[in-house]
Amino acid sequence: MGQLFDLPTGVAVPVEGTLDVFPVRRIFCVGRNYEKHAAEMGGEVDREAPWYFTKSAAHAVLSGQTVPFPQGTSNYHHEMELAVYLGADAFEVSADAAGSAILGYSCALDMTRRDRQQDGKDHRRPWDLGKDVENGAVLAPLSRGFSVAPDVRIHLEVNGEVRQDATLSELVWSVEEVVSHLSHFYRLGAGDVILTGTPAGVGPVVAGDVITGGIDGLAPIELTLVDPAE
Repeated sequence: MGQLFDLPTGVAVPVEGTLDVFPVRRIFCVGRNYEKHAAEMGGEVDREAPWYFTKSAAHAVLSGQTVPFPQGTSNYHHEMELAVYLGADAFEVSADAAGSAILGYSCALDMTRRDRQQDGKDHRRPWDLGKDVENGAVLAPLSRGFSVAPDVRIHLEVNGEVRQDATLSELVWSVEEVVSHLSHFYRLGAGDVILTGTPAGVGPVVAGDVITGGIDGLAPIELTLVDPAE
């Protein structure tokens, strides 16, 4: 028996200050983890428990890439996020113990076909076409020395114009609470990445736009969109 064809290897995120890389296994995303963003989307945060959707690791790209505007949408949105990288197993851990599984953090973009996401909401169907987009999970270099603090700024610009501007104090569910809760549904482990939600100010982007963003203390992020025909 032989392998029928070769597949591309998954994305590996550079670790700042080293020659190491973090191979991405799975990507989990927290929905509505900033109250003002939930409100701008016409919803509310769930204060009983966080909830999630996933993105394919095969659809992740590194910061600094130039990618084609995706198919099947006329309303493609940016979402700036703090990404959490796990370097150890986390199985049904408490929030107090969750930190021991965290290897580091980075800036991330959760790019979204908002019109396709709305289709799913309207018809009570999955969000996959809206959220699991090729090149739709953008990851900046990972930092192992970052500390999550309430006054840390998170922001995003499109062509230099500020669109999102908040602090991590607005997170509804803390990083440790998210890791703990998610670990009761999945056997989390090394290679897993969790995007922790986006603040208010999300909006559309088009081919030709340059998206930049940052979280104080982390490497910045950048993505350039071009026409699919280019």
